[in-house]
Order: sequence, then structure tokens, then C-alpha cells
Amino acid sequence: MDSRIAEVTQRIIERSKDSRKAYLEKIEHARRQGPHRGVLSCGNLAHGFAACGTEDKSDLRSMTKANVAIVSAYNDMLSAHQPYETYPAIIRDAVKSVGSVAQFAGGVPAMCDGVTQGQTGMDLSLMSRDNIAQGAAIALSHNMFDSTLMLGICDKIVPGLLMGALSFGHLPTVFVPAGPMPSGLPNKEKARVRQEYAEGKVGRDALLEAESQSYHSAGTCTFYGTANSNQLVVEMMGLHLPGSSFVNPGTELRDALTKAASIQATRITDLGDTYRPIGHIVDAKAIVNGLVGLLATGGSTNHTMHLIAVARSAGFIINWDDFSDISNAVPLLTRIYPNGSADINHFVAAGGMSLLIKQLLDAGLLHNDVNTICGEGLDFYTKEPMLKDGELEWRDGPTESLDKEVLATVETPFKPDGGLSVLEGNLGRGVIKTSALRTPHCTIKAPAVVFEDQFDLDAAFKAGDLDKDCIVVVRFQGPSAIGMPELHRLTPPLGVLQDKGFKVALVTDGRMSGASGKVPAAIHVTPEAYKGGLLAKVEAGDLIELNTETGALTLHVDEATLEAREAKPADIGHHHIGMGREMFGGMRAILTGAEEGACSLFYNQEQAL
Repeated sequence: MDSRIAEVTQRIIERSKDSRKAYLEKIEHARRQGPHRGVLSCGNLAHGFAACGTEDKSDLRSMTKANVAIVSAYNDMLSAHQPYETYPAIIRDAVKSVGSVAQFAGGVPAMCDGVTQGQTGMDLSLMSRDNIAQGAAIALSHNMFDSTLMLGICDKIVPGLLMGALSFGHLPTVFVPAGPMPSGLPNKEKARVRQEYAEGKVGRDALLEAESQSYHSAGTCTFYGTANSNQLVVEMMGLHLPGSSFVNPGTELRDALTKAASIQATRITDLGDTYRPIGHIVDAKAIVNGLVGLLATGGSTNHTMHLIAVARSAGFIINWDDFSDISNAVPLLTRIYPNGSADINHFVAAGGMSLLIKQLLDAGLLHNDVNTICGEGLDFYTKEPMLKDGELEWRDGPTESLDKEVLATVETPFKPDGGLSVLEGNLGRGVIKTSALRTPHCTIKAPAVVFEDQFDLDAAFKAGDLDKDCIVVVRFQGPSAIGMPELHRLTPPLGVLQDKGFKVALVTDGRMSGASGKVPAAIHVTPEAYKGGLLAKVEAGDLIELNTETGALTLHVDEATLEAREAKPADIGHHHIGMGREMFGGMRAILTGAEEGACSLFYNQEQAL
């Protein structure tokens, strides 16, 4: 085992002794109580299985056969989740074939950042993760179940489902993916059209055509954003069936994997002798494995918050230093857009998850002494699923990459590190993703241009006010301010400025889709401006330094001047009204900082510590 990975794992264990102990005691207590259907009054139980057939009612009465909960993010509007429409019937039939029962326990919202980016609804985006976790908890709170199947894909959905599942950590839980859509317009070409639109070289018709050709059918988007990072991380943590993350929807193999996942959920309940609850699977080593997978592939920066919240749901405390130290230990092994030109289907063809995991295991960068839904160790995850005469089987995956421009080797990686760094200075702490920057390191020291609304940047860009070396500061975008919307619309104009030869960077207390792109971006800066961060005192023209080599994020203004300055008041009331945002005021008020997961769900626990 690589000593650096082992060291991070051990310090997480030591840091989390008390919180993990309390968590394990909680889920053991829940286990001892068992499903309530065994002790419910006749009236309660009758409500619980009223819609079941006679045979299922008998099975549920007996307490000897598993009742599997289905929790789904299905909706018709979002391509990633639309395939889930048919899953409940497939699952029920599969579970019934082995003598158990499956019930649709509840649905959770599935908010798509792709639809809401740059729109007012995006102010609810991050908070939807906590709402999803709560929705999953409500579904499972009937306590009728022996295990759970979680159906979700995208940005906040999987972290939310994970957090909800971990609150019921005594239940075995299997995550069931739906897979990416087939490849359409190459992502690199889509990005080119987006940038040309920002420059005014092409019209909206050309932009819409490019977007439509890229996002063209049911399934997850094919670029390597948070959605596909979710799937990879969950598989690395042993919560998917091996090789199931990136099988396209609507295929025989996809349906076979869904059936197999359903049956597996019946095999690992407390009714038998292979009990594998999710609270035991998600331990410190599994969390570190998820981090390794994320960083080895240059995955989404959103996970610098999501995985912190997920870990906290299992009683573990992790921070950005853990991310950074693992990033330094783990080489970058994939080039998937936006870190390269390939899409997720190309990654699968090059060797996919089985080869990635094999390489990381062989290099001692993953813990193999972990529990998964399939048993002990990650060795089984070096196999990939196949259909032989219509029957599902797992075969040894490839031992060499079929395209080393997409999936490299540990010996000759694309970069020696995972490309995620922590920046720190008087402006606070933030994270930067460097895996797609043009040079390995960057240093930008330039005057600040300050915005308090992402939409104001467009006007400044079009007016030519940004045609200079500058560091763009976008503040009051943090969790407690307006819910931390993705600042996706900033990517094309900043890319244009860079292509013109200007040295530009972004510093923000918000999130930014495309932070893995070519523009240096210090994101998730904490403390956020709204809660007293120094970002609130930055003025136009102030010299700011962003240095990935030294890790500096520094406002070069003397302390006496800063002390005398008044913090700029936040004029964000319009972000709190309309589009349902007024209903989330209480949640915003208790959201933790970005490095604590930007989470509203641990308020009582934090008070008790």
C-alpha cells in the first residue's frame, strides 16, 4: 500500500474516532430493532402492504423473505433519469423470481444543472442535495424494508441518495445506474461552438444545434462532469455491481445488470448470513478509494463538497488537505472531456473501470481490504460484465489500454498528480483543478475586477472592459448567500480572453462548472464573502496573486488599509424570492462552509460536538 494513501486514511480514522463510534452505535441500534413490519399493529401493516398482491402480503407477513425498497430519482424531463421509468417493473420481477418482494418506497427530486445553469432556479441546486437526502430518509422511514435499491445519476442526486442511505446505515444498499447516452457531437466541438457564440461569431441557432447534437437521447451526458464522476466514485466504493457504471441505457446488458443488482439486494440482507449494510461498507478505506478514483481521473470539483458531506453522514470527518495529499500521490490516468477530447464511452472502450481499478490496485493506490456489495476486496471490480447466450457473467477485464491517449498507465500518466490543489492565503481557502490547464503550474498576479452577480460579467465582457490581464472576482455566491449556484456561464467568455493572450483567472466563493477547464479558477473560497470572508473587502484594481506552485491565494493590500475598509454589503435579496427560493431561507441559514460540505443536515450533530 502506498504510504501516502495509508497516512491519509489513518489520520481520517484518528480524526473521526468519536463521530464514527457514535454512528456505528446508531446503526447497530437500528439493526437490533429490525423492520417494523414485524411488530406493527394490524392497521399499520395493512397500510404498508395494502397495494401488494396476495402472495406478496403473505411473504411480508412471514418476516423470512426480504422486502426491498426502491428509491428513485425518475422523471420524464431529464435524460439521465428518464430510463428509470421502466426499472421498478424489472426490479419487482427480478426480486420476485428469488422469492422476495420489492416495493417502490419513494421518489426524490432530480434537479439538472444543465437546465438551470445561468437561471434563477440554479440558486436551489446545491440545496437540492440535502432535500434529496431528506426525501430518501422519508421513503425509508416507514421501516418496512430489509435492503434498498437507490436509483439516481446526476450532480446532487447520488450524493443526496448516499447521505439518505447512510442515515439508514443498517440497511444493505445497492446503487443502480442507468448509464450514459451514446456518443453524439464531440464535446470538444460543442465547446468550440459555445466559445464562438460568446464571441458573436455564430448565432443562437448554431449554438442550439450543437447542444442538441451533444445532448441527444436518454442517458447521462457523455462529458466527465459530476454525474459521471458520481458513478465512478460509487463503483470505487463498492456500491455498484462491477462494471455497471457506464453501460448504455436500453441495452440487454443494462437490463441484465439491473436484474442482477435487484437480486444482489436480496442476498446481503440481515435475513441471511451475508449481511452487508451500507454503513459498514462505507468506511474510511472506502471513502479514500472514492477519492483516489476521483483524483486519478480528474473528476468533478463538486465532490470537494459532496464527498465531505457523504463522509460526515457515515461518521467521518475529511477535509481539503486530504484531497490535496491524495492528489499529490495519485497520477492522472484519464483524458476525458473537459480534461481531454474523449467522452465517457471512449473511456469504456479504452479499458474502462476494470482496467482503471486494476492499475490503481497494482500500484498500491487503492485499499483492497474493503467490503463491497459483492464481498471482500476490489479484485472482483477488475472484471467486466458480458452477456453470453443471454446470461450475465463477469470476465477478466483488459490488462492494457486500447487507447493510451484516453486511459494511460501508472508508469506513464498524463500528469504525475491528480490535478487538484488547495489554495490558501489571506483571502481564505479554496480549491483549484489544474488537470486541464495548459501548463502544469500557473502564477497569475493581476488587478481584480469585481462582480457580485455572474450576469454582470457578460456586459463587461461585451463592452471590452475585460480585455486585459485581470483576476475576476465573483463574490456573494457562497452557500449561505444564495445557495452556491454553478457559474457555468463564466467559462466561455474567460476562455475567449485567455485565447486573446490575456492572463486571466477566476476567484469566487461559488461553484463553477468547467473549473476543470483551461482557465485557472480558485473556487469554493471559504469563508464566503457573505459570512465575513475577506472577499467582501476586495475592490477593483486590488492586486491578487493566484499561485498553484506555492498554493498562494493572496490579496496584496496592506493590513492597515484592509482594517480601515468596510466590507461591501451583500445586495442579494432578489436571490431569495421567487422560483421557490423563499422556502429555502432556513436551509441557507444553517449551511456549513464549503470545506464542511456546504451542508444543512448536521446542525444538531455539530452543536453536540
